[in-house]
This record gives sequence, structure tokens and C-alpha cells, in this order.
Amino acid sequence: MLIGIARGLIITTAALWLAGCTTSNSFSNLLGSKAPSADASEAQANAEPSEPSTLAEETTTTTGTVPPPLGVPTSAPRLLGSDPYDDLSLGKKYYRASNYGLAEQHFRRAVESHPRDAEAWLGLAASYDRLRRFDLADRAYGQAVGILGPTVEILNNQGYSYMLRGDYKRAHAALAAAQRKDPASKYVQNNLRLLEESYRKGKAIE
Repeated sequence: MLIGIARGLIITTAALWLAGCTTSNSFSNLLGSKAPSADASEAQANAEPSEPSTLAEETTTTTGTVPPPLGVPTSAPRLLGSDPYDDLSLGKKYYRASNYGLAEQHFRRAVESHPRDAEAWLGLAASYDRLRRFDLADRAYGQAVGILGPTVEILNNQGYSYMLRGDYKRAHAALAAAQRKDPASKYVQNNLRLLEESYRKGKAIE
């Protein structure tokens, strides 16, 4: 949110994604679905069924429409990323187009409006990495860790971020921690190979 080997942090639509060497020009989804944020949980809790049951239809027909209780929203807020024009989706779009400045703007707006959305924080960190604002990237990664903990995805992305800086020691520590959590991850394995290659050449990746 890293078949031919592509390098970098890429963001797509459904989940937290990985940085570094992946099998396409997009992150590989290791979570399977987007990690629930506080905003997502609230939206799901308030969501009404899209297709009312037959019983509900009969009740409405016979008794009329019953107004919702006070304080209950009549419609649930849309999940961040479900609208192709919301800030998370636009951030991903501009990131894939290598327009990291606009990607950063939209991811930043996404975390301002949904501060518990880990995917938005990870996208913001990825954008800062590409803009070489590593101090801000570290803060964004820290926010993501605060929400989800040190997941494989976050550790892998942090390792890739350190590779961009030429900080091989911290890159190896982060990637080794990711590998301990998921020894079978092809993405972590590929980044470890990339790290070894970068170290041998004495040159940070770009």
C-alpha cells in the first residue's frame, strides 16, 4: 500500500499493503481485508441492512414508517476508501501515478478526518518516504503502530523506508522482526534480498 519485480511503496484499495519487492505494481495484501479502524467499526455498528427482510417490509406496510429514536443517525457514514473520490482513494490514485506530493496531501487529509485509520497512516508514511521526509514518515509509522501494533506489514514498510535512507542496520532489524512474525512472507524475503544486494553495492535503493 513492492509478475516482474517492482520497487517502492504502493497503495491499493482494500487493505494495508507492503513496501519493497512485490509481484506487481501494487502492494501485496497480507491482511486479506482492511483492518478495522474505530471509524469503520462505528460505521458497521450503525449500518442498516441494504435489503430489508420480508418481515420488515410487512411491518412497514401495516404500521407505517417508524421514525428512528433520537440520537440515532438515519444513515451510516461511508467507510473511508469506499468512495473513489474520498481522500484515501485519491491518495492511492496519486501514489500509483508517482505524484507523491498530491498523494501526501490526500493521505494527510484522510488521517485528519479519520485519525484511527491505519491504512491512511501507512499511505501517508509511504508518501513521506518518497518525498524523502523521513522524519515525518517515522511519525506516521508510529501512528500506524499505535493503532495496530508492530504488524508484518508495518515492520516490512519500515524496513524498506530504512533501506531508502541507507540505514542497513535498522532496515535489517525491522525486516528480521517482520520475518519472525511471518517466515513465509515472500515480500519480506524479497526485501531482505534487496537489502543484502544494496549492502553489497554500498548504495541505498532509490
